[in-house]
Formats: sequence, structure tokens, C-alpha cells
Amino acid sequence: MKKNKLKVGLAGVGLDTYWGQFAGLLPRLEGYRNEIAARLTELGANVVDAGMIDRPEKAADAAQTLNGEGVELLFIFISTYALSSTVLPIAQRVKAPVILLNVQPAPAIDYDRINSMGDRGLMTGEWLAHCQACSAPEFACVFNRAGVRYDIITGYMQEEYVWRSAAEWIAAAHTVAEMRENRLGILGHYYGGMLDVYTDTTLQSAVFGTHIELLEMCELKALRDAATGDEVSAKRQEFEDSFDVSPDCEEYELERAARTSVALDKLTAAHRLGSMAYYYEGHAGNEYENIVTSIIAGNTLLTGNNIPVAGECEVKNVQAMKIMSLLGAGGSFSEFYAMDFNDDIVMLGHDGPAHFAIAEGRVKLVPLPVYHGKPGKGLSIQMSVRHGAVTLLSVCEGRDGLFLLAAEGESVPGATLHIGNTNSRYRFACGAREFMNRWSKAGPSHHCAIGVGHLVSTLEKVAFLLNIPLVKIDK
Repeated sequence: MKKNKLKVGLAGVGLDTYWGQFAGLLPRLEGYRNEIAARLTELGANVVDAGMIDRPEKAADAAQTLNGEGVELLFIFISTYALSSTVLPIAQRVKAPVILLNVQPAPAIDYDRINSMGDRGLMTGEWLAHCQACSAPEFACVFNRAGVRYDIITGYMQEEYVWRSAAEWIAAAHTVAEMRENRLGILGHYYGGMLDVYTDTTLQSAVFGTHIELLEMCELKALRDAATGDEVSAKRQEFEDSFDVSPDCEEYELERAARTSVALDKLTAAHRLGSMAYYYEGHAGNEYENIVTSIIAGNTLLTGNNIPVAGECEVKNVQAMKIMSLLGAGGSFSEFYAMDFNDDIVMLGHDGPAHFAIAEGRVKLVPLPVYHGKPGKGLSIQMSVRHGAVTLLSVCEGRDGLFLLAAEGESVPGATLHIGNTNSRYRFACGAREFMNRWSKAGPSHHCAIGVGHLVSTLEKVAFLLNIPLVKIDK
């Protein structure tokens, strides 16, 4: 899927009365806004700068411009004191969440320099260039009473925290925008009896904007039947390039998986899919069983190429995997395997698609004599998630609607099971026992998406933009 550059709006707010009173103040404040625009551009945003809004009439015009550009996020820079009557119209009329930049030009005022100026007019003008905090409570009060959704970044211009926060907002807004454009395929049906996995697909579309495409096994079969020898050979080479192929893999199974992988590529291209959830059984020995038991290698390739695929028709979890993928964190399909109380860790893995881009070493392609709890046999993948910081994410459906569940931890070295699955050891600050209790009681399904890096701060912003809760398991 093409990654579009996110459009964000930027507006400075001030008070026009000051410009005639304090020479040089306006160009100085506009210089700060230009610096902010440049920094946001460096962070990957396409910035639509609405200029200095210093009276209510300008706010209406700026809002019209920003709406015409279709901005996904609006940064309002409090350049100096400004009236809430000036900022409210733009916040109300722009169809985007508002982030107030309570960002001053320096960590602190140079008191000695200002107090030594002698001219109280010059001294006041210098203070006004640093008084961003003056309007923050006023704006927040009015936004609260008006029902405007907003957040605040408070800091100073050269502070790393400010630009890290801005980067997280841009990443979150980009993720939400791409989820809205995502086309999620459902192939087959749920794994029977997994009540936790069942979901309201209309609710998924309502919250994320995701288009859900219902796919037919017969179409996949037709595409598989039409795969040419050259296509299958090229896919076999892709297996060799992407996986450590075990010498125990039978040529018959490799050819079977390669042919299915060719068909999966064509299916995703035909329906312009950005993600997929699948499961199928059918009557023992049917032709579709031959396909579904040879699907793991191809689905792992798709997942590693940022078209995440979740087994057992886990729609909620493939949404979580897609969020992780859009954040550049991978997003591997996982479930809880066991606990090691000696080492105070939790083990997670799965027998289905993995994200090879976040593997510790290369992913192995190995034969499985039986798929546990599923029909047939075939090839599977074996890997551990790269050691270091990780984030677990679940998209959950509770009695009150959708919410996100997230936790930060560490993927740590140690013994794992070599059973043809993804398999990793994870340590959490609250300890394995407390983590399991708190995670389970939050009410997710038994699957989750695992990505590399600590991402809860960004995920909190994703949840804000989606207007859904995020439950965080931390210390």
C-alpha cells in the first residue's frame, strides 16, 4: 500500500493589539512558527501553515483553508497571549483534532537581561515573547466547555521531549488515516468455539474506518490452480531468500506452499488488501483443506511485507497487527504459551504467520507432522522476536465497545520450544504473575500483536484520535 505523507495544519495565535505596541514582536513570533513548521516537516508531515491568527475574523478564513486541504491534525502554536475568542472558531471549525503547542522559545526567561533593559516597554515585549503559558489554561477551559477534543504539548523550542511528542502525534495520525484506508479481507470463518475471537465487524469499520472484504475459498483455489510453473519456481526462490529452509522440508510440501503463496499474492492484489484474517476446515480431505494446510509460509511473507495476516480468523488481532505495522514495529501474531516462574517471564508464540522483519535471526521454515488443534499437516515457521524492547497490543471488544490494551516489556534470551512456532520469552516490570492477571482481566481475546520498541505513548495518541479508551498494563 502506498504511504501518503500526512497533512497537518499549523496556526499561530496571538493578539493584534500587541503589534503596534511592541516593535519587532510579530516577526519574531512568526519566526518561531516558521521554525515549528520546519521541524514538523522534518518529522514527515506535509505542513499547511495558516499563518498568524490574531483576531476572530482570521480564524474563520484559516479554518476554511485548512479544511480545504484535508488536514488530519491541527497544531495551534500559542505564540504569545491570545484571546480564547480568537482560537475557539478555528478549533471548532477545522475537522481535525487539536494539539496546543504551549512551547516557549527557551527553557527560562533571561531575567537579568530583561531587567537590565530599563525601558519597561521593551521589557514587556520581551516577556510577551515568552508568555505562551498565559493562554494555555484559558484555551483549555473554553475547549472543555465547548466540547473540543484537544491535547497539549508543553515545553521549549529546543527540547527533545517536544519534538518526540510531536513525532508521536504525527505517527499516530498517520496510522489512524491509513487504518481508515485499509482493506481487510476475511477468508473462511472463525475457529469454532473461540468465543473471545468473535467480533462485530460493523463496529470495526465504524471505529477504524476499515473496509472489510469477504473473500471466497473458491477464488483462492482458482488462483492457485492457475499458478504457472515459473511463478511457483520464483516463489520457491523467495522462500530460500526469506527463510532458513530446513532440509527436512519435503519438496512436495515446498511446492504445495509455494503454489498457495502465489495465489495469496494474487488474491491480495485483486482485492487491494492491506491485511487479512483467515481460517478454514471443511470436510476432511476436501480440496480447500489442501490449500489451508499450505498457507502459513505465504501468509508469513505477506505479514513480513506489511500486509499482516492473522490465523483463526482473528479480525481484532489483525487490526492490532496492522497498527503495529503502520508504526514500523512489525506486529507478529501471538498467543500466551506458558509461564516460567523460575525466570519470571511469560512465553508467547503461535503456529501461524509471523513478522520476519522483527525476528531474532532468520525465520526457519520447518515441517510439522500435525497442526495442533487443526486439520492436516504441512510447513510452519519457527522464530523468536528480536531481543530488546517490545510492545504487546490487543484490539478488544468489551460491553461498552472497542478499546486498546497495551503493555511494554522486553524480549529476553533463554530456552524456547522448537516446535515449529513463533516462540519468545517476555519480561514485564510488574512481574509475570501480576502481568498475566491484569492483562487477562482487561478482557482481550487470547491473541495479541507483538511489535518491537516501546510504543505505549504513541498508542495512547492513536486511541485519543480514534476516541476510544486505551488500557495500559505497567508497573
